[in-house]
Amino acid sequence: MDAGYSYTVVERFMRYVRLDTQSDPQSGTHPSSEKQKKLSALLASELLAMGVEDAHTDEFGYVYATIPSNTYKSVPVICFCSHVDTAPDCSGTHVKPILHNNYDGKEIVLPDDVSQVISTEEYPYLTKHIGNRIITASGLTLLGADDKAGVAEIMDMANYLVSHPEIKHGTIKILFTPDEEVGQGTAKLDLQKLGANFAYTLDGGELGTFEDETFSADGVVITIHGVISHPGYAKGKMINALKIAGEILAALPKSEWSPETTDAKQGFVHPLRIEGLAEKATLELLIRDFDTNLLLDHEIRLRNIAQSVLLKYPKASMEFDVHEQYRNMKEVLDNHPQIAACAEEAYKRVGLTVIKEPIRGGTDGSRLSFMGLPCPNLFTGMQAIHSKHEWIGVKDMEKAVEMLVTLVQVWEESGYNS
Repeated sequence: MDAGYSYTVVERFMRYVRLDTQSDPQSGTHPSSEKQKKLSALLASELLAMGVEDAHTDEFGYVYATIPSNTYKSVPVICFCSHVDTAPDCSGTHVKPILHNNYDGKEIVLPDDVSQVISTEEYPYLTKHIGNRIITASGLTLLGADDKAGVAEIMDMANYLVSHPEIKHGTIKILFTPDEEVGQGTAKLDLQKLGANFAYTLDGGELGTFEDETFSADGVVITIHGVISHPGYAKGKMINALKIAGEILAALPKSEWSPETTDAKQGFVHPLRIEGLAEKATLELLIRDFDTNLLLDHEIRLRNIAQSVLLKYPKASMEFDVHEQYRNMKEVLDNHPQIAACAEEAYKRVGLTVIKEPIRGGTDGSRLSFMGLPCPNLFTGMQAIHSKHEWIGVKDMEKAVEMLVTLVQVWEESGYNS
C-alpha cells in the first residue's frame, strides 16, 4: 500500500458503532429491526460518494456494491462481506466508543460503569497492543466491533482501491448483511444479483486468524403439553408443563455436553430459551458439532432424556422438532482450495503468520458456502465480543485493510479464472 495513505478505518468505525443496529431474534421480520437500515443507508451513500456507482440498499437492509475490474485478465469475481447488526446479548443503544491512545498495559476502567474493568490478565491479547491505540465502549454497552470492524475495514479497502486505480484487480463485490447475529443474515439475499464466484466474510478475531471451519448446527424446540385445572382444585388433576420443562433441564449433564464444559472440537447441547404457562411450555435448544453426522447422535440423546422425564407423566405429551440452522463450511471449502491459497498468500505478503482455527459458532459464510458461494472468514481484530468488555486494536484494523488490498492483487496475479 501507499506509505502515505491515511487510513479511514478508525473514523469510519467510530461513526458506525454509534448507530444502534441490534437485531431482534423474536421479531420474525426482515430485517428483524428497522434501525439496521440506518447504517445500511449510510454505507450505500458513502460508497456512492467514493465513486462506487451502483452502491445501493434494498428493502431488507442489504447493501450491494461493485468495484469494476481494471485488468485485462479473466479473474473470478470476489465478494467481501460483513454484517451491520450487533448481538442481542448486550445493549447496543447509545454506544460511546473511546479511543485510547498509547495504551500502557494497565487496567482500563470504563468510565460509565467503573465495575467494568478490562485487564491483560483476563484478555492477554491486550499485551500485543501496548504502546498502540485501542478502542473500547464506555461500560454500559457492547462496542459493536462484531461486525462493524469488518464493515469499516471493507469500506476503507474500497476507499483505497477507488483512489488508487493503479492497483490491479478483478471485479470486486461488496455485501453488507443484516441479522447475522440472529441466524438470518442470508435469508433475503439475492445471490444472482450479487454475482460473485467466491467470497470472504470479515468477521474474525485475532490478527492473522483464518477460519474455514465452523460448527454444524441444528435447533431443537421441545413443546410440552401438560394438563391444566384450577390450582385450588388441582390435586390429582394438574400436570404442570413448566415443571416438566424444569425437570428436563435438570436432567441435562452438568459436567459435559454443554458450552460451559467443552472446547476445541467438542460438540454440545445448549438450552437457549424457555417460555410458557402451566398448560404448555417450550424449550429452545442449540445443537452444535463440527462433525455433521454427530448432530443426529446429540438429538437422539436429548430426545431420550426428555422422553425419560415424560414417562413419569403419562397424561402429558411432548413434541420434539428439529430444524437445520447451518453446516460446517469446510465441507464446501475443501473443494475450492484456491480461496484459502490466495488468502494465505496475502497474509504472508503483509507479514502475518496464518493462524488456522475452527469457529465454535457460525458466520454468514457458513450459509453462503452451502448456497453456492464458497466463503471462509478473515480476521478483523475484534475481541471480547457480545460484551461490555469488547475492544479492538487499531493496528489490527489497519493491517486488515492492508491485507484486503493485497488479497485482491493476489487474485489478479494468481492465474485462477472464473
